[in-house]
Amino acid sequence: HPQSGYVYGVGKNLFDKLQDDQYDYWRKFNTYYPFQDEGEWELGRFLVENLTQTQIDRFLRLKWFHTRPRPSFTSKDQLLDWIDALPSFVSWKVSNIEFTGYKMTYPVQFIWRDALEVVKQLFSDPVFANHITFQPHVVNTGGQREYGDYMSADIAWKIQVSLICSSADQGLIPCYQDHLPVGTTQVPIILGSDKTPVTCTTGGLEMHSLSITIGNLNSDVRSKATLRAWRCVVYMPVAKFRVHPDYQGILQARLWHKCVDLICANLKVAAKDGCFMPDPSRYIRYVFTPLIAHVCDLPEATMITTVMVDPWDLDKFQKAAKAVHLSGVHMPFWRDWAFACPSVFLTAKVLHTCIKFFADHPLNWIKEAVGKPELDAHFMVQHKRVGTHHFTKGVTHVNQMTGREHQDIQCTIIASIAGATPPRFIHSIRALIEFIYLAQNPVHSPDSLESMVQALLDFHVSKDAIIDAEARRGKKGVKEDFFIPKLELLQSFRGTVERLGSLMQFSADMTECLLITHCKHLFERTKSMELFNLYALFYSRGASLVNAINIEDEELTTVNPALSWVSRVLPNEVHSVHGPRPVRNHFLKGILSGDAHTAFHLTSTPDFNALTSASIQTKFSLVDFDDAISQFINQLALSTGKYTRWDYRYGHFCTWNKFRLQLHSAFQPQVIMPSRVIQAYPPSDAFPLGNCDTVLINITEQFSASHVVQVRLIFRPRIPQASDLVLPTFLSNPLLYIQFFNFIANPNDHPELAMWTVEHTYTVDQHGKRYRCGGVVLLTDMTHAVKLIPEYGNKVDGKISSTTCLESYDCFFLNNFTDKESYHTFSTEFT
Repeated sequence: HPQSGYVYGVGKNLFDKLQDDQYDYWRKFNTYYPFQDEGEWELGRFLVENLTQTQIDRFLRLKWFHTRPRPSFTSKDQLLDWIDALPSFVSWKVSNIEFTGYKMTYPVQFIWRDALEVVKQLFSDPVFANHITFQPHVVNTGGQREYGDYMSADIAWKIQVSLICSSADQGLIPCYQDHLPVGTTQVPIILGSDKTPVTCTTGGLEMHSLSITIGNLNSDVRSKATLRAWRCVVYMPVAKFRVHPDYQGILQARLWHKCVDLICANLKVAAKDGCFMPDPSRYIRYVFTPLIAHVCDLPEATMITTVMVDPWDLDKFQKAAKAVHLSGVHMPFWRDWAFACPSVFLTAKVLHTCIKFFADHPLNWIKEAVGKPELDAHFMVQHKRVGTHHFTKGVTHVNQMTGREHQDIQCTIIASIAGATPPRFIHSIRALIEFIYLAQNPVHSPDSLESMVQALLDFHVSKDAIIDAEARRGKKGVKEDFFIPKLELLQSFRGTVERLGSLMQFSADMTECLLITHCKHLFERTKSMELFNLYALFYSRGASLVNAINIEDEELTTVNPALSWVSRVLPNEVHSVHGPRPVRNHFLKGILSGDAHTAFHLTSTPDFNALTSASIQTKFSLVDFDDAISQFINQLALSTGKYTRWDYRYGHFCTWNKFRLQLHSAFQPQVIMPSRVIQAYPPSDAFPLGNCDTVLINITEQFSASHVVQVRLIFRPRIPQASDLVLPTFLSNPLLYIQFFNFIANPNDHPELAMWTVEHTYTVDQHGKRYRCGGVVLLTDMTHAVKLIPEYGNKVDGKISSTTCLESYDCFFLNNFTDKESYHTFSTEFT
């Protein structure tokens, strides 16, 4: 937006303000004061982070110190006092909770800090300088509008200029807001709350926690709980009132809103009148703080919304609230928060609305339609790949699964039930899985949103097949309706994306993680120690406390802002930074494909160093290896004009049992994805037919277009050191012996699956014996790892296991739901 994000002067960022504490004078001479030096600081930090207070005292009393220098701190109390004296975050406050007219069973105090002060620290943290956005903007790629983070969506622009839905004291009404003053900067507020027992210092007291972050930060940073992008601002014990049990929930909800109202009071003033804040680069901006999202589960969401009935007639108020499945709150905390409307900020959550919905409903429908033993067998015999979840005991025996496991089931469920259920039943399930996959896109376009809406429509068109299969059941037997609230919520996804951006930036996964990292243990000193350690690291090395904006178009291997900053300025100190480690970048030193879009990594030491052609045929059961390598050499020699004296019949080969494949993200090309392991193990006792993965290759010299193949051998000719023979390029680089699959059906042939179907390719030798057709290709001809699911038919063959399924079945489905990246690739690129 051209009239936003103006600079109004220069101030102090978070690191500058750390120098304003009472010990700053001494830190000019000793950065780590009150500790003697950096080494003693590291010892103290280690003790506090890893030992209990009793263990720290025992450590300091060891006889080991009788003959060696002691640290300056002589007890755990002194050590903890020194840690608490370090410059830190906004201080905590304790307030008594009182509720006029109703008595509590025991006095309750809540622990909080001013949300506006916390936001100021977040906004001015130099760690986030390269991961923060100040202006609403519109991104167009290929003629398509992109919806990513909040600042690229509609509400950010509308709040800056024109009409939005706001709230009034007497109810929600659409009203016109004057556009924000010229030059202002939005700092959109995102809240996250949940209820949890706090295990430390409270005796397991059940509390409501509330955490806060800002929408200016990139969603990749906000989605990692360990990156300090979220800050807890309050712990509210769940109060018990001396009233009838029917009214406990109403009063508890009202008390919750009263507490949040107090914590966010200054934020609401800033949302209405604005305030000045320095950003990470010390530039002062005129800031407004609209509430754009509150991440919570369904019970919390119903507690946040309200009804309009006389609030002090509890009986009538309770009935009205229950009639619309709401709590009994008459003065919600957001009532006077400019630009706040629960229909906007209570966003749909992928974790609960999609993943949990799949586990509670479609997965149960499939269990009923296929049968639990048969469904388990379909999962148990699938080929095991490194890095993917293999359900060794099936998927129906586990009573409680995590969201991660539910997503792993989604990856193969469609192809796994093919043949065991009617086509229209499969079609309805596939449509839901497609919707869930599309909803999780980190970046959306009008086309992807239209595809998402169409997938949901396809489900509704074919959902009668679920009823016909009597798969939807309740406690009283078969159900013939789809009165499912979460299914209803799916219709709101498109509007939410257009208003606020990608749904994944508001995923409830984050609030679940925050309960562990921020809330289970009150007032842990870890976060403040991390902050001081980073500040001291830069200050003691004479580095700037301002994180310079990096405008280079770099490939991203990490979303850890602190690590990125340290690696650029102090590369030898990266070990000092905790948090997510970077993905190993094989594009720097690995083998690159011709278009440099794919990187490969082989270990420097092969698994077998000197195998002959005959021993390869025997060890790997490759009867046509000689013919394949001969054909490869002849074809490449003709096409390149480079011939060789090397004779494969008398030469030796190095072989590897696996290699790594690395790609860029299909959604964000600058992001490097974690590498995948591709296996090619020879037959063994555990794998009598070998353990070999399937991949996609794309070569034009030998075989036109793309092929699905199984990698049976990774090898390279080995030339003795004393030899002066120089191999041509096509022989000096790693090669693959592969066995082919033919495409026998395209997605249109089985519209209920919308998958390609492949089968083994065979040839017959001169003795009439059939064997699989193989060939040799360059390692760099490989483009993607793929997963094949056998065509099981009505029933799985009991003699086949996961170790033999790829060799025992003839026909397979090319699974396009292996992961979100593969789904996007097969949907947009693969032909």
